[in-house]
Amino acid sequence: MTTEAEKELFLAIRANDAGAVCELTRQDRALLEAVSPMGVSPVLFAMYYGHPDMARVLVKQGASLNIFEAAAVGEAGRVRELLDADCALLHAVSPDGFSPLGLSAFFGQDEVAGLLLWRGANVNAVSRNAMQVQPLHSAVAGNHFNLVQKLLEAGADVNAAQHGGFTPLMGAAQNGDAELVRLLLSHGAQAGALTDDGRSAADLAQEEGHGEVLILLAGLE
Repeated sequence: MTTEAEKELFLAIRANDAGAVCELTRQDRALLEAVSPMGVSPVLFAMYYGHPDMARVLVKQGASLNIFEAAAVGEAGRVRELLDADCALLHAVSPDGFSPLGLSAFFGQDEVAGLLLWRGANVNAVSRNAMQVQPLHSAVAGNHFNLVQKLLEAGADVNAAQHGGFTPLMGAAQNGDAELVRLLLSHGAQAGALTDDGRSAADLAQEEGHGEVLILLAGLE
C-alpha cells in the first residue's frame, strides 16, 4: 500500500516540482526507494512522465540506480558496472515488463543501447506485458532515428508485430516520421501488413493527416 508521503512524492514528480521532491526526500530518505502504483521507482516514474531532469534530481538526492533505471537515464558507466558484477542482468525484466535494452531504446539512450547490444542483449526480446513490444517498437515510438538504425543493423526484426498487430512501420507512419519510414522501408518493412483490426501503415498516416508519409507509402501495399 502506498503511504501518504509516497503519494506526495509521486505527485510532486509528476508535477515536475523539484523543490517539493528535494524536501520530501530530505525528510525521509526511504522515499528514494519507494514504488509507484504502477510498480516502478521514482527515477523511472520521472522518466515515464517526461521529466529526465527530475530523474537527475532524484539521483543527486541519493537514489541508487539499478540496471533498468541506469538504462533509462543513460548512465552507461553504471550499466557497465552492474553488468560486470552480474552478467545475467543483461536479460533481466523490469517490474513493468521491459528489458534494459527496451528501456534504453524507448528513452533514446544510444550509448547504453550500444553497450547492451555489444554485451549480447537480445535485440528482439519481447516485453513481458500486454504491449508485447520489442526494442525496435520502443525506439520508433520515441522517434529515435539513430537508435532505430543501430537496432536494425544489430538484426532487429523490421516486421515484428506487437500487440494488435502493430509493426514499427505503422508506428513511424502514425507519428508522421517520414525519415524513419524511409529507413524502415529500406530495411524491408512490409507496407501491406495490417493491424488486427485491418489497418495498414498508410491508413494510420491518413488518419493522422501525414501527407508526406502517405505519399511514401502510396502504391506499396
